Amino acid sequence: MSNVDFDVGIIGGGPAGSATASYLSRAGLKCVVFERELFPRPHVGESLVPAATRVFKEIGFLDTLEKAGFPKKYGAAWTSADRAPVYAMQFEGLSADCHVDIRFEEREQAGVDRNYTFHVDRAKFDLMLLQHAHQLGAEVYEGVRVRGVDLSDPTQPTVHFKLGQQDIRTRVRMVIDASGRHTLLGNQLKLKVLDPVFNQYALHTWFEGYDRNRLSHGRGQPEYIFIHFLPLTNTWVWQIPITETVTSIGVVTQKSNFAKSRQDREQFFWECLRSRPELYEGLRAAQQVTPLKEEGDYSYAMREICGDGFALVGDAARFVDPIFSSGVSIALNSGRLISHDILAAAEHGDFRHERFRTFETLMRRGTRNWYHFINLYYRLNVLFTAFVQDPRHRIDVLKLLQGDMYDEDEPAVLAEMRRIVREVERNDQHIWHKYLGSLTSSTFSEVF
Repeated sequence: MSNVDFDVGIIGGGPAGSATASYLSRAGLKCVVFERELFPRPHVGESLVPAATRVFKEIGFLDTLEKAGFPKKYGAAWTSADRAPVYAMQFEGLSADCHVDIRFEEREQAGVDRNYTFHVDRAKFDLMLLQHAHQLGAEVYEGVRVRGVDLSDPTQPTVHFKLGQQDIRTRVRMVIDASGRHTLLGNQLKLKVLDPVFNQYALHTWFEGYDRNRLSHGRGQPEYIFIHFLPLTNTWVWQIPITETVTSIGVVTQKSNFAKSRQDREQFFWECLRSRPELYEGLRAAQQVTPLKEEGDYSYAMREICGDGFALVGDAARFVDPIFSSGVSIALNSGRLISHDILAAAEHGDFRHERFRTFETLMRRGTRNWYHFINLYYRLNVLFTAFVQDPRHRIDVLKLLQGDMYDEDEPAVLAEMRRIVREVERNDQHIWHKYLGSLTSSTFSEVF
């Protein structure tokens, strides 16, 4: 330790970086976190899944989170227009009221002791989590942009950053890239592979005073996350509670639909919403309280997620699609998994790639299962609806929606969904054949 400044240098103070720093600092390692922005800062991705709860408990953050008063999330619902023409994303023929929902309490989950998770204001949530890591002993530098990492000596990686006008170098035993979609090491080492099919873009904003029960079909589910499908192929809307009165609304669509100018994007956003009149009328009656923002180039993978002296976690390692709110959970759990391997590596004084095989295996497995789940979902959307409604498959689908996707190479429910999709693809007379979507890919079969 005498020839390094810290045990672990973490690039990025979002959920992945803060979780990693919390685990390691709690266990006694000396960590430093470099965050390019000044917190609090706005960030997309406000809805959590229950697998995050296990991490919050293990790092001692759950009580703090409970006291913050974020809206509780008890389940999820998917809706489509009940009298619209048939489009690629419709549920017609499977659900009379075109409304499908799940409650998290339907399945017990290891490490999770409550029947809800949370919707969060990410600016506030991320700040709280970073402060928690600092309270546990991690040194945190905000407003510091890492310029690169020298891995020529993997036993002493060197983090290069600028402080004012001064170039600074920090030597560590291990570097964690938690830089999110900036993917600092992924870009530096040329590991990044873009997904040419899942090229979704999002336009999103917050509304004050929107009636969140408008599309609940009398079920009274204002605390749920809602996914509303639109009559534009592969386009949908998220509805996420932020406070008792503020709701996040986002339109997700393919890049080919994405308008170029800001004025056109505003118009596109409202035209998409107009295709679901009840949703549109409710939002027009509410007050938009934040400017329309955009997110793009969602989906990518890395050829490698760890090596001698380094690892990539959270969005820096992988992102698929926001459809099932997996981003923060994967970030937190990647911090949990890499921390276990780092602690073992530190005990042996050995930070070579071989020490991180467990992390690599579990993260590849989990994100592969998630990718295949979303791939099948977009390929034959009505199949997801049928499986959610079918008692034989409902709990297995719920397990994935809860974020439990790391313990099986391929869950049986995914294999069965794939079998049915192939059957539908081969038979153009199948009742579901016309529902096959075009948004499907095997791009990452070799990457994994």
